[in-house]
Amino acid sequence: MKNPKIDSKDSKNANKDSKKNIESSKKNPAQKQNIESTTTFFTQSCLAFEEFLKNNKPTIQSFHPHFEDAFWEMVLVGGKRFRPNLLLSVVCAFAPQLRQNAYIPALAIECLHTYSLIHDDLPCMDNADLRRGSATLHKKYDETSAVLVGDGLNTYAFFLLSNAKFSAQTRINLVQILSQNGGISGMILGQSLDCAFENVRLTRTQVDFIHTQKTAKLIAASLKMGAVIANLSREMCELLYTFGLKLGLFFQIRDDIIDFTQDSKKSGKTSQNDAAKNSYVNLLGLSRAIKIKDEYATSLQNDLQSFDDSIESKNLKANLELLLSAYFKE
Repeated sequence: MKNPKIDSKDSKNANKDSKKNIESSKKNPAQKQNIESTTTFFTQSCLAFEEFLKNNKPTIQSFHPHFEDAFWEMVLVGGKRFRPNLLLSVVCAFAPQLRQNAYIPALAIECLHTYSLIHDDLPCMDNADLRRGSATLHKKYDETSAVLVGDGLNTYAFFLLSNAKFSAQTRINLVQILSQNGGISGMILGQSLDCAFENVRLTRTQVDFIHTQKTAKLIAASLKMGAVIANLSREMCELLYTFGLKLGLFFQIRDDIIDFTQDSKKSGKTSQNDAAKNSYVNLLGLSRAIKIKDEYATSLQNDLQSFDDSIESKNLKANLELLLSAYFKE
């Protein structure tokens, strides 16, 4: 299996876990640009990441009739790249010279997220036929292939992190964050609870707990991983993680509303599929769920306004507003 490609000149800028990274990011021209230029830099970085993703399909040498193509298929078919872009929003704001080095951790997040979608769609879970506007892997190929592709993407995410162009300690920190929030202390626990309590009415507190684990923690981890790459303070890492947890619940409620109100053609995935689930619409009703979603949107926008007045924080605020504004206006 080939290693992901990244320009050698970028590896020279890798984080050495010292305050020098923060000082160099402050001196970088991208940090001194106006807000419009800052968001342009971020947008260009997101577009460049998409090309990086397309150009780094792993080579898997074997005589299997379709595994190599199936492995990267659900990564390539699309998706918002929301979690990788969250990571990049932080790196572009605080350490733009590390932007290209951040593509490997961003790809690791996308791999782990995509594996979770593949497994979520399996017959033993949500039994969905459509994802990202395409047939789910178990429908196009077979259930065994879908399970194994998901397994492969899960482990490949950590292979990517082990090859990231950062110091050993930074790579360890990134592995810890992704494994904790994507594993038994996060997404896997949430998915297990979600499946175990189908057709059982839970309390709002219990539903919040499930979706904090299942959805919010990986979103929060994306921001925190960006903060670790940029060598931000522990306080700033936790501030962004807390913001990410709230953002994750906002997106879960939004997703539940979409599932209830949109058909599969519009949503790009199998919809009206949550009848047995502890979704926010099932718990609260549609109108109440919409009200709660809007309250989360307002709270998140207020949180963005509370960021400090440093150039880097203003840049991050601008990046996040660009990334999130369309969702808040829905």
